[in-house]
Amino acid sequence: MILDTIQTVVAFLITLGVLVSIHEYGHFWVARRCGVKVLRFSIGFGKPLWQKKDRHGTEFSLAAIPLGGYVKMLDEREGPVSADEKHLSFNSQSVLSRIAIVVAGPVANFLLAIVALWLMYLVGVRTVAPQVGEVIPGSPAAMAGIEAGDEIVAVDGVETKGWQAVNMALVSALGETKTLRFSVLPGEPGAAHTGGTVVERNLSVKNWLAGDENPAPLLSLGIRPYTPVIPAIIGSVVDGGAAARSGLKVGDKIVQVDGQPLSDWSSWVKWVRNHPDQVLAVTVVRGEKLIQLSLRPDTRSIDGIDSGYIGAGVHPVSWPPSMIRTLQYGPVTALVKGAEGTWALTTMTVNSLWKMVVGLVSVTNLSGPITIAKVAGASMASGFENFLYFLGMLSVSLGVLNLLPIPVLDGGHLFFYLVELVRGRPLSERVQLLGLKIGVSLVICVMGLAIYNDVSRLF
Repeated sequence: MILDTIQTVVAFLITLGVLVSIHEYGHFWVARRCGVKVLRFSIGFGKPLWQKKDRHGTEFSLAAIPLGGYVKMLDEREGPVSADEKHLSFNSQSVLSRIAIVVAGPVANFLLAIVALWLMYLVGVRTVAPQVGEVIPGSPAAMAGIEAGDEIVAVDGVETKGWQAVNMALVSALGETKTLRFSVLPGEPGAAHTGGTVVERNLSVKNWLAGDENPAPLLSLGIRPYTPVIPAIIGSVVDGGAAARSGLKVGDKIVQVDGQPLSDWSSWVKWVRNHPDQVLAVTVVRGEKLIQLSLRPDTRSIDGIDSGYIGAGVHPVSWPPSMIRTLQYGPVTALVKGAEGTWALTTMTVNSLWKMVVGLVSVTNLSGPITIAKVAGASMASGFENFLYFLGMLSVSLGVLNLLPIPVLDGGHLFFYLVELVRGRPLSERVQLLGLKIGVSLVICVMGLAIYNDVSRLF
């Protein structure tokens, strides 16, 4: 538990540090090229833990609160500027130069996303073939003709080589009224697809999962992904738990409980959960022997309902080799794939934000630093390629959010400068100050909502 927490914190700090550093470096690099004097480049806020000046007089700082960063430039609006340095101040630059400096931060985030996805495809990412395992009778998928064993090769014309791509395509359609076009390759569950004819299956949705707090796109269509059958074999036993007290050991195969035969691990878990604090007669195969055990599951409350648990884990099962794919490309193709992936993430992020604004997607899906930290830790634990994807996705989100036309964000400053470009003169300080106050209020409200959602998920 402690190690998991440390890993989560470290992953969060690394992720945030990379994102902030790249974003602020974008502002810094363009400001220098536009002839603006940069006074400070800080990663984090508050008291500096480390600082150093370069030959240009810029102070580089690493501060105590690692929740952002900033680039401070010479600016007559923030303090007196000597006559011989006025040409180096930010406010004295042309409006096009100021636009370039402001846009450089988000652009740097999009470039980081391309590089992260490029590296991911260069290293190679393993994915599971998007094969349908079960179709719920009477569901939209069943009525459309989708069957168990079908492999989803495209959704709305977008190629899907893994479940992640399928889910991304479906998430993009949340809240909409449309016909989802599934391109599928018929086959047998768990078997390799050696060829065949791709067929089209159309599923009509109306206001699909609009406002749903916990949308499950695949399940709502009646599709369950294929997973290999997991036998009821004990893979781990927690010391002092009900399983250990009953005498269950690693390697035991549970074949019967209370006289009922068991076919897989899922059936075993369901039986245990439904019988908290009740004595179960369990038959296991240990080696070549049948052994009878008496097991009383412990009790815990989940959403106010008592549920049984025994403190045991499943023995890992390997996926059929035919279901595992490695997406790996050469440098040029990987770069193209990285750019395409970044564009797809950008359009999905923009669409999702708009749908939140108009109420088609619930604001409970908004996440804050706690969720980001948890996902960062999980992605780092699951492999370097998964961490790269998460880094790219988060970098795109940061780039898009910073371009929103909200004063205090880069997009708000960009809006003011575009108005100045059209009018030939800047907006009055009173109007800009009012916009700043509104922007700060909006950002505080959104951050508060995101943190509230994070805390709600914890409990």
